[in-house]
Amino acid sequence: MKAAFRPLRGRDVALRAAAVTFYAGIAVVPIALLAIWVTGLVVGADRVRRLTGHTVAALPSDLGAPRALAALIEAGLAMTPLLALASLLPATFYGEGLRRAFVSLREPEGQDTAVGWKGRLLWLPLLAAAPALLLAMFLALPATAALWVRGGWSAVTAVVVSFLACWLLLTPVVIWVYRYVAPGRPDWLVTVLIGSFTAANLAGFLHGFVLFCSLPLDLGVPFGGFDQIGGMVAIGLWLYLLHLVLLAGYAATWSAHAARREHGQR
Repeated sequence: MKAAFRPLRGRDVALRAAAVTFYAGIAVVPIALLAIWVTGLVVGADRVRRLTGHTVAALPSDLGAPRALAALIEAGLAMTPLLALASLLPATFYGEGLRRAFVSLREPEGQDTAVGWKGRLLWLPLLAAAPALLLAMFLALPATAALWVRGGWSAVTAVVVSFLACWLLLTPVVIWVYRYVAPGRPDWLVTVLIGSFTAANLAGFLHGFVLFCSLPLDLGVPFGGFDQIGGMVAIGLWLYLLHLVLLAGYAATWSAHAARREHGQR
């Protein structure tokens, strides 16, 4: 187990996860807006509203999650091509942040030039695929939301189905990030296996965030009663935890890749 995370030894992983979270904070809303905008162009704004309506209603309302999601969807559907173009630049910041973090975790293998632009450009294919991934999620959401509203064992089934759908959607994303956004080209088998396992952990953490939103917490207490600030900090904390998992998975991927290469040379 220790060998799997050897690339993290002597590195300030917490600081790197925090740095990626900063980039994600810039990019997450533009990414969501672009994905919703393109999805609305493909299938129609009314269908997007219809597909997401049950989910918005089923989300826990204690922390204002339904209102925030509904506002995000409407903002994405109302975007113009000029606004979409303006959102493209901040949306690529996430790719830069990921690549910078991954490069800093690798053993020294020469100087990686133009790290930021490489990360941004290699992130673009995922942005292009985002509408298809979002549409697939939208198609699965009404069924899971309807099951959740029924309660009892139906709610348990909804959680399982939602987890599996989230896992399946995140798996190709994580594989692409480890194989292409990150420096180097780890072995395909290792990347697929560990990328899929990492995606399962990320799906679990995302569902944990939904559970967190259902708790009757007053997030504004530590911030002088400013609930908005408390909500932003809570989202940042969960993004930070997600990036810790993502960086740990990347370290395990390269450790397994190195072990396979060493074994093959014997």
